[in-house]
Amino acid sequence: MNKQRVQELIRELLLELGEDPDREGLERTPARVAAAYEFLTSGYHADPKELINEAVFVHDADQMIVARDLDFYSICEHHMLPFFGRCHVGYIPSGKVIGVSKIARLVDMYARRLQIQERLTEQIAHAIEEAIEPRGVGVTIHARHLCMAMRGVEKTDSMMVTSSVLGSFRASEATRAEFMALIRQSQ
Repeated sequence: MNKQRVQELIRELLLELGEDPDREGLERTPARVAAAYEFLTSGYHADPKELINEAVFVHDADQMIVARDLDFYSICEHHMLPFFGRCHVGYIPSGKVIGVSKIARLVDMYARRLQIQERLTEQIAHAIEEAIEPRGVGVTIHARHLCMAMRGVEKTDSMMVTSSVLGSFRASEATRAEFMALIRQSQ
């Protein structure tokens, strides 16, 4: 990202909005916005394989493993407004497990891109599937979208829920039900 160019664009935006970008409260805003967007879109510059690194371990577990209540913040690609919530990830190993902190890092990596919740959910599920080839994986996201709350329909208490289920989570209703019961305990 060219931070200088982003700062110029933010300055132009402030002018278009009728603001004075040289007034005291705004004079450093272009630099702050550029730095914020550099962080909030850092997921574009991360590779899931490098992020996971060597945190895949051989283990004979065959029961469901769930990491729940992983908070995240992302930016809607349609309005460039935040959406945020919690992600729940479950999988049934097939000889390998992944370090739990790496699951949280995968969620953050994909969330730190311009996103739609549906794609975010699928990207996380497919990254887990590719990393450890489990018997099955399930990802559910509950999120609030400021584009729904602050503008448009102005539904401040709305919540969007998405899920992606692969392998045994897709094939077995009982596996899906177990996953949903485990994540429901957190709400």
